[in-house]
Amino acid sequence: MRSDNRLSRMLHVLLHMAEQDAPLTSETIGKMLNTNPVVVRRMMSGLRERGYVQSEKGHGGGWVLTRPLSELTLLDVYQALGEPPIFALGLDQSEPKCLVEQAVNAGLEGAMAESRRLLLERFATIRMDQLARDFQERLKLHPHCPER
Repeated sequence: MRSDNRLSRMLHVLLHMAEQDAPLTSETIGKMLNTNPVVVRRMMSGLRERGYVQSEKGHGGGWVLTRPLSELTLLDVYQALGEPPIFALGLDQSEPKCLVEQAVNAGLEGAMAESRRLLLERFATIRMDQLARDFQERLKLHPHCPER
C-alpha cells in the first residue's frame, strides 16, 4: 500500500516558500516535488481556503505565505490538506460475525484511535518556525549541500 506523503511534501514546500523573496509558481513547486502543477494547485487549495497562502495570477505571480511560520502548526497544515490517513493499517471485515475478528478489530480500532489522538496533539505543538530553525541549523553544518 502506498503511503500518503502530502503532509511532508507540503511542509517541505512551505519551508521553501518562507525562504523566498518572490512568489513560487505552481510549475516551480511541481518541479521541486516532481509532480504536475495541477497537483500542486490541488494541494495548495486547502491552505488557501484557510488563509495560510495566497496565489497571484499572471507575470510575477505565484504562491506566497500569508502568515508567519510561527503561526502555523503541523496540525494546521494537516487539517488544511483534508486530514489524510495517518495509518496504512486496515481492519479485516470479511467475517463480521466472527467473534475473533470482532475482538481483533476492537483492539486495533482502540489502539489506532488513541495513537491518532496523541499524534494530532503532538502536531498541534510543533510550529513551522521550529522546522525552519532546524533547517537553518542543518544548513550551517552543510553549507555547500546542493539539496535544499
